[in-house]
Amino acid sequence: MRRMKNFGPFSPRIHGILHGADYNPDQWLDRPDILEQDIQLMHQSGMHVMSIGIFSWAKLEPAEGQYDFLWLDMILDRLYAEGISVILATPSAALPAWMSQAYPEVLRMDENRVRHLHGGRQNHCFTSPVYREKVRTIDTLLAQRYGRHPAVIAWHVSNEFEGYGCHCPLCQEAFRSFLKARYHDDLEALNHAWWTSFWSHTYRDWSEIESPSPIGEHEMHGLTLDWHRFVSAQTLDFLREECRALRAVALHLPLTTNFHDFVQLERGLDYWKLAEELDVISWDDYPYWHADKHSDAEEAARRAFIHDMNRSFKQGKPFLLMESSPSATNWQPVAKLRRPGMHALASIQAVAHGADTVQYFQWRKSLGGSEKFHGAVVDHNCDDPVHVADTRVFREVTALGRDLDRLLDIVGTSVAPEVAIIYDWENAWILADTQGPRQEGLDYFDTCVRHYKAFWDRGVAVGVINADQDLSRYKLVIAPMLYMVRPGFGAKIEAYVQAGGHFVTTYWSGIADETDLCFTTGRPGPLRRVLGIWSEEIDVLYDSDIHHVGGYEARLFCDLIHTESAETVLTYDDDFYAGRPALTCNRYGAGEAWYIAFRSYDTFLSDFYDARIRAYGIEQALDVDLPEGVTATIRADEEHCFCFLQNFTDRKQSLRLKAPMQDLLTGKQVQTLEMDPYSYHILS
Repeated sequence: MRRMKNFGPFSPRIHGILHGADYNPDQWLDRPDILEQDIQLMHQSGMHVMSIGIFSWAKLEPAEGQYDFLWLDMILDRLYAEGISVILATPSAALPAWMSQAYPEVLRMDENRVRHLHGGRQNHCFTSPVYREKVRTIDTLLAQRYGRHPAVIAWHVSNEFEGYGCHCPLCQEAFRSFLKARYHDDLEALNHAWWTSFWSHTYRDWSEIESPSPIGEHEMHGLTLDWHRFVSAQTLDFLREECRALRAVALHLPLTTNFHDFVQLERGLDYWKLAEELDVISWDDYPYWHADKHSDAEEAARRAFIHDMNRSFKQGKPFLLMESSPSATNWQPVAKLRRPGMHALASIQAVAHGADTVQYFQWRKSLGGSEKFHGAVVDHNCDDPVHVADTRVFREVTALGRDLDRLLDIVGTSVAPEVAIIYDWENAWILADTQGPRQEGLDYFDTCVRHYKAFWDRGVAVGVINADQDLSRYKLVIAPMLYMVRPGFGAKIEAYVQAGGHFVTTYWSGIADETDLCFTTGRPGPLRRVLGIWSEEIDVLYDSDIHHVGGYEARLFCDLIHTESAETVLTYDDDFYAGRPALTCNRYGAGEAWYIAFRSYDTFLSDFYDARIRAYGIEQALDVDLPEGVTATIRADEEHCFCFLQNFTDRKQSLRLKAPMQDLLTGKQVQTLEMDPYSYHILS
């Protein structure tokens, strides 16, 4: 089994998997009895760490230049005295009302060129010099006051950066500067890259360029793509300034920011670039368990995909599960309660994929505000001391805490996958904008997850990477729907396969370059030689249409290809292209390159990747046939190996191991396992 080095804890003061929550004592400063109750309950539930100060600017600076840190002094001192660590946040995600009133230019302007009123969060302009200066000031004061506080083990920078840009005049100028740098001050190069001669949209001066808007230009795909790049770059620059202010004073403390729940992946930021600025990755996980449109196993695979992406951001370094809900998530369309066991199972899933913390939003429910009904460890019944801890959620959180305390040696271990799936944000952005071959149903993210699930079902570790990563460590690299192929990637894949690697891609790949100009060398562009095929046209189907390939269903996309050096493995069964290639394999150097010309779902992908796993000797976590909905995941280092078995179904499942293993949670040797619904075992 491939092993990775132990990365060690992200803070030298950590001696185990951290268990904690977002804590907002500033909402309860008028209730010292509640603050005292919090400490007692934290101990009772097995909490080791609290994230504090995320939305506290109005308490820290109630009026411009007037600061109040005494309440935070009291909280940090008390938590430290009680053995509870703190991840201290900067408050930049929500500005105070006095700032909006005094400096309205700090407020964001939307794509319709309307300035926002005060309110919400992440509602500021990332370009505003005033806002940046105010943030720098408060961050520096926090770093000076608490950078050496013994309770503080890390910085939590801002909160959930998203991909919504500001369209104010300051940002328009910044966008033009970004474009000048990108196109080397050559306006004709930009006109060519954006193909502005279409609809007579040629620019003759940089000042003519505006950000995309529904009341202006929004269908020039090169423009919208570069706008996404700019928003991501401007957010990174803002993040970098915050990090610089903190590191200038407290260099020894690691920095993180909690990446979003990826709800809007196609419009999100390029987290690969933001990750470069951070010392440790963290993210906020809010699954849709017990949904009516998909099974819990399908949702578990989706969440595992994102866990693996967060682990891959730092080449396998463990990440932090910064937020999760221990019960309901109020902003989801249906705030369904988690079934017994699901909270602990979802938390252990994060640990299995590389998390060294399990943390919640939130510790205690707010009495008001938009998330007052969001799940929390402690409910609203704070004035009922008899029952405040006598809830199903509190008991489950406490039981999970006991399990986490047994996992001391897991800290710093990681996963060494032999398979990688490429998920590329720039590709996601342009697929969301491109008009064809279907206006909806491209489903890039969900397609990547479907390919991923074939490995999840078999307990095969996967790295989720982008197109810039090193491929040599992987036996198999998969790039579903890689519409955009950036310069050099075709040669990179050729070298990888030539050296013995195995590559799989699909329909609607190799279509356009990094500015969304279509390749003139024939699809799939720079991937044509390694794949040994060329694509003539693509047929798109209505949702109700079903074609067939070798007995498998073909849905939505049927690419009509010709083989050049590739071998035809499967052909279309019907329609006017019956008999034409639908699955090909090209032996290229010492490796193979596969092309899946049609969209199919779990049965085909399961069979196809099962054959690849066996053919390429790809290792599974356990050499057993896992029941449906049960998966296995390995975390290891040079000395330890831990196997997580997880049952994401509402029924009992049984399996027999090839040899006895030790159950870390019971200390017993086990070989036959009877798994309850929504349960897990951790084996060594």
